[in-house]
Amino acid sequence: MAHAAIVAELSALCPGDAILSEEAVDPESRLGADRIWIVDPLDGTREFSEPGRADWAVHVALVVGGELVAGAVAMPALGITFGTASPPTITPRGEGALRMVVSRTRPPPVAVHVAALLAAETVPLGSAGAKSMAVVQGDADIYLHAGGQYEWDSAAPVAVALAAGLHASRVDGSPLRYNQPDPWLPDLLICRPELAEQVIAAAASAPEPV
Repeated sequence: MAHAAIVAELSALCPGDAILSEEAVDPESRLGADRIWIVDPLDGTREFSEPGRADWAVHVALVVGGELVAGAVAMPALGITFGTASPPTITPRGEGALRMVVSRTRPPPVAVHVAALLAAETVPLGSAGAKSMAVVQGDADIYLHAGGQYEWDSAAPVAVALAAGLHASRVDGSPLRYNQPDPWLPDLLICRPELAEQVIAAAASAPEPV
């Protein structure tokens, strides 16, 4: 239902645009499109199904000419939507240990390794959107994921994070690319900009490859 509602709205507003959604067949035509919306109608299905949890989200992002140009991450359980039109402002980091958000069910070994090197506290959360917005809001300093996601998992969170002034890249520091033939993305790093070089170096020293 969420997929149908979002796609109907986008199709009415931007009838010539392509749409890549987690809940639909991947349209081959998107590869030749200049404008494509990347949608995750429900990011964090497990968390959505658990009463009382708020760490699930809805993602909508726009890619034009291969570049992320806009995005929004809604967290309906909290009544909050983060968007690139009015990006949040990063607040100065407080005292105390660094905080790294990781998967609730499968924190990757590289994240555990980086957390140990940086003496960071790991904070398990649900959806990629919720984890990314924790960094945007200043509730965490780092979100590091490995083990694979899809473009719809990170496109909107990355758009919002970049608009807010955060660092966003692959874990090795290379750029994130969207609207690729294969929408699989192996890993993701979103963090405060002053920590990026340190986190990337720590990840590179991990005993297991990312």
